[in-house]
Amino acid sequence: MAFTWILLISTAFCHIVGNSAFEIVECKTESVGEYGQRSLLECVIKPGQARAAPQIRMVAWKKDGFEEALLVFHKGKIINHVEGYSFADPSWNNRNMNVSLLISDTTLQHQGSYTCEVATISGPSEPGYSSLSVTAKYSKPTIISHPETIDQNTDGTLVCKSEGGYPKGQLRWFDEKDERLKNDEMEVMKTESGLFQLSSKLTLKQGSISSKYTCAVFNASEGKQDEVQFNVPEAPNGHLGGRAEGQGAGESLNPVSKVVAPLVVIGSLIVGLLLVLVYYRRRSQRRHIRVHTFEMADEEIDCQREDGVAKCVQEAEQIP
Repeated sequence: MAFTWILLISTAFCHIVGNSAFEIVECKTESVGEYGQRSLLECVIKPGQARAAPQIRMVAWKKDGFEEALLVFHKGKIINHVEGYSFADPSWNNRNMNVSLLISDTTLQHQGSYTCEVATISGPSEPGYSSLSVTAKYSKPTIISHPETIDQNTDGTLVCKSEGGYPKGQLRWFDEKDERLKNDEMEVMKTESGLFQLSSKLTLKQGSISSKYTCAVFNASEGKQDEVQFNVPEAPNGHLGGRAEGQGAGESLNPVSKVVAPLVVIGSLIVGLLLVLVYYRRRSQRRHIRVHTFEMADEEIDCQREDGVAKCVQEAEQIP
């Protein structure tokens, strides 16, 4: 019995001494990669106590959830290599203690936990572990107004959009005093690639409209990534509606004005024609009365007689 305990203690002691003499793989436990860029998982082989840099016989990088190893070096050559993965050092060899893994084009599928296993001529080393999380920057926001022509006396809505970000972020509205507005309606949509599209609608009410609005996009860590401003002009006197920033002068009239103006012109022409017709009709009636009166005077006065010539002329002149 005593011999058995001595054997167990000796085995444990040898195991501890052996592990302290062998190599270990030290990795940066957490790394963050950016979508569409290169990502690095850093791992370095640390020799055991009082040992020089050993010769590496095997390196294997694995990812949780994948049966196949991503990158395998064995007996002087790479025998397995999944596209997009490689050693960080292009000139890596079996004397190089830097066994970091490089991901060439990072996507959301690269998120997860990784293991680096190493064996030297002394035997297998303790593996190293590292995890990768991926972020994507949102695009610069854009603002569209409804209706397109808008001013401080016009009811309407502003729609802000930003896309291509990860994880899920937020769009926030601010007025001309940089005070946050909370009456917006936000929508979030996830694309096939796993990235997010953000949309936020802000309702504007006549009489309480600011001269400037700012829409800013924030990432999941509450950090502001970008913003855009929208200026709302005052309504000019006699103007039926302002216009959004960047709109041409030829587009200043709203749809109602474009319909009313031609109708006013047409109506004015019709009234003018009616007045001309009334004028000519009254003039024709007056000429008819004048001729009729003159005919009646001819019947009563004999203008052929000498004593009636002067009277005839006098009567004719009195006819209106």
